[in-house]
Amino acid sequence: MKRIALILLSLSMVVFLAGCGGGEKPAAGKGEAKMELKLASMTPTSHTYNQGAAKFVELVKQRSNGRIDIKIYPEGQLGKGERELLEAIQQGTIDAYVGSTAPLSGFSPSMGILDLPFLFRDYAHVDKVLDGPVGRQLMDEIEKAGMKGLAFWENGFRNLTNSKRAVKAPADAKGLKIRTQENKIHLAAWKAVGVNPVPMAWGEVYGALQQKAIDGQENPIAVIHSVKLNEVQKYLTLSQHVYSPAMIIISLKKWQSFSKEDQDLLMKAALETAAYQRKLGRDNEEKQIAELAAKGMSVTKDVDKTAWLKAMKPALEEFIPQFGKDRVDAIQAVK
Repeated sequence: MKRIALILLSLSMVVFLAGCGGGEKPAAGKGEAKMELKLASMTPTSHTYNQGAAKFVELVKQRSNGRIDIKIYPEGQLGKGERELLEAIQQGTIDAYVGSTAPLSGFSPSMGILDLPFLFRDYAHVDKVLDGPVGRQLMDEIEKAGMKGLAFWENGFRNLTNSKRAVKAPADAKGLKIRTQENKIHLAAWKAVGVNPVPMAWGEVYGALQQKAIDGQENPIAVIHSVKLNEVQKYLTLSQHVYSPAMIIISLKKWQSFSKEDQDLLMKAALETAAYQRKLGRDNEEKQIAELAAKGMSVTKDVDKTAWLKAMKPALEEFIPQFGKDRVDAIQAVK
């Protein structure tokens, strides 16, 4: 009798436990656990990187039925500079990153081709190159560095600012101490002009400008505007010397842990957001230049780009062989 009683008790417990779990629904209908990811950037929330990131987060959350939750950490909350964030992506301590591609050349040398001065003619040229085979090949190559490129976003054409004097021709910039990214091509290009380039983590730049430790910096209009560099810089030169793409990247370790369905979801959301993010910056550029001028910046628009290209030519001649002249010619030939 005792044995029968124990068997009946065991059966009743099984029925009870099954009943307790019967009303639960598996996450997203697939039984997959909820994921929380960290996405880092160095820019303020007002910058198009983070506006794009917010759109990306929204799409991913919606399409995963809330199962994939991404939290954005802007303004260098998770690192002092782009390189530090990218190293964290390699290690898997940060899941995702959005930022300029320039620091990536230290991890994936082929990415440096995008930093050649005056490589791109205009935004239409940019889109055809980066959304085509060249762009996808460059993104695929960063996998060797432990990163997965999802899509090219945009920082924009870079422009020079300084606190000393108006700069129109390359000769006007000689002797200025200008902050640059930690990028060999950028450094060589500015040295060729006669500028004293100072590589510095972005998180330290505003303070250095404020304290006059450096004279200026170079960045796209969206960055100059969002960080309010007009407060510490008097002169803006629309040099557009280098086009600065951005990329949304996921740690390869994290990427390989996702199901194929989740990988497709993230990739499609990143590509869809790319068009949105690029348009934001381009639509706002003229308005932001006008606002910077209204706040006291002296804007030099009439820039002889041929003279700037000639001044930076030694840097081109130094680095083009590294990437292959045929590859550079192919990019410039895209119509």
